[in-house]
Amino acid sequence: MKLFVGLGNPGAEYSQHRHNVGFMAIDRIADKHRFPAWRRRFQAEAAEADIGGERVLLLKPQTYMNESGRAVGEAARFLKIATGDIVVFHDELDLAPGKLRVKVGGGNAGHNGLRSITAHLDNEYVRVRIGIGHPGHKDAVSGYVLHDFAKAEGVWLEPMLDAMADAAARLAAGDAQRFMTDVARALGETAEPARAEPKPPRKTAEAGSVGGGGRHPAGERAAKRQSALAENLAKWLQRKGES
Repeated sequence: MKLFVGLGNPGAEYSQHRHNVGFMAIDRIADKHRFPAWRRRFQAEAAEADIGGERVLLLKPQTYMNESGRAVGEAARFLKIATGDIVVFHDELDLAPGKLRVKVGGGNAGHNGLRSITAHLDNEYVRVRIGIGHPGHKDAVSGYVLHDFAKAEGVWLEPMLDAMADAAARLAAGDAQRFMTDVARALGETAEPARAEPKPPRKTAEAGSVGGGGRHPAGERAAKRQSALAENLAKWLQRKGES
């Protein structure tokens, strides 16, 4: 069995926050693959079904972000799921909006949800890092992540959520590289290699649950990608119309 975990904060007031994009990804996977209704289990909302012939438990911890490891640890121990079979979807400040990376292990980059999971298990789980961009300065981080996505961000967000859901069978089969390739193809981009990172990268400060310091290149690059993202949205809308 695989355990797919989305990170976020419970409650309607948080549902559209950038910090909740992990919940959004898990919800889209549940919809795409016709999972049954969510039920309370393991201090989380949980649903179980097959994806591509693999049994998968979807989990949305209801403990708030900084205690996410309580739910993940309880589920993993009860179901005897190895750390390497756990996939965590989370927001990533250090990636530009619309960018996606997958890695195994490595540092938690100031993310309290990841830090909590590592404390309850170990560090060698799979992370699907969903880029939300950086506001440009560490003092603005908390307000940025704990704020709704702007309507204009649907240009990249909706196609990415659909692409991740469509490619979820690759992750269920343990093929992170094919997952990234399929997502990149759907978004008209080129996939980068999935990485295993035994050593933590440079740490960044955290305000709230995620953080970063000073001026940030991801924020500066975001504007340059708008035309490409708009093109991706147009392709996505066309595919929607044809389906």
